[in-house]
Amino acid sequence: MAGNLKNDGNSVHIGQAIQKLLKSYHLKSKFDETNLIASWERLVGKVLAKHTKKLHIRNKVLFVELDSPSLKNDLVLHKSKILEIFKAEFGADLLTDIVVM
Repeated sequence: MAGNLKNDGNSVHIGQAIQKLLKSYHLKSKFDETNLIASWERLVGKVLAKHTKKLHIRNKVLFVELDSPSLKNDLVLHKSKILEIFKAEFGADLLTDIVVM
């Protein structure tokens, strides 16, 4: 039966409708920021996520507090690669930098 449904030209995919709604209420950036923080472990791995004490975003900058000096150093060294991963996942305008604390 689903194959018989017709697109009347006024239909919108639910994902597109939600994105449009978020944009119209100026909530898209907050939604994307929350989604990025929720996806931290999936995107950077369990080891880094386990040693992450705090994450927050302010003015398109991701602040990451870690409890391991060696992981802080690794994150600083690979910061540009991690930024690229986030940009590919969430778009180029969500983050401009990562600050490791």
